[in-house]
Amino acid sequence: MVRMKKEFLFLFLIMLINGCAQKTIEPENEFIEQHAQEEVVKIDLTGKSVLMIIAPSNFRDEELLDTGEVLNNYNAHVVVASSGVNQAKGSLGAVVNVNKDISDVNVNDYDAIIFVGGPGADVYFNDQTALQIAKDSYENGKITAAICIAPVILANAGILDGKQATVFSTGKDDIEAKGATYTGDSVTQEGKIITANGPAAAKSFGEAIAKELAK
Repeated sequence: MVRMKKEFLFLFLIMLINGCAQKTIEPENEFIEQHAQEEVVKIDLTGKSVLMIIAPSNFRDEELLDTGEVLNNYNAHVVVASSGVNQAKGSLGAVVNVNKDISDVNVNDYDAIIFVGGPGADVYFNDQTALQIAKDSYENGKITAAICIAPVILANAGILDGKQATVFSTGKDDIEAKGATYTGDSVTQEGKIITANGPAAAKSFGEAIAKELAK
């Protein structure tokens, strides 16, 4: 009889332990499953069109290529525009085909307009066509973005007044003179205006644009 009681007590303890373990494990498994479902959500920009504007020469290679690669990987259609050339050359030697002259740009054909920086980007600082593209893009509710020194183009177009933005260090005074609040961050977003401060931020810049496009 005593032996039976001991066996019963032993079985009861095993059942109790198993029950506690199951209660502990189940929520953990549920969390893992929810987390896994979140991880598989992927941005798909199929049907989205992006215009990247580069200088005819001395644009910064990574700011075009790395940013463009991010957007291409999400299936966005990327168009390259410049002024007066069929091919443009980067400051590090990249040679890229130009799909469109900026004089032929209609901002309503695109979901985002991106100005690429580099030493040559100052050709657009006072270029009326480039400034009008930036202004029209913003006023038509498009994502309007610029990297490195190119946020000066947005500032000169009058769309950074009262906005937070970042820029390559040499452009800080220029954007502040036009009413922007300089953040100094690698990437800054205010609404649909996205700015970045240089080539090291190109991929993060691309990701920020992709996330905004996906909304």
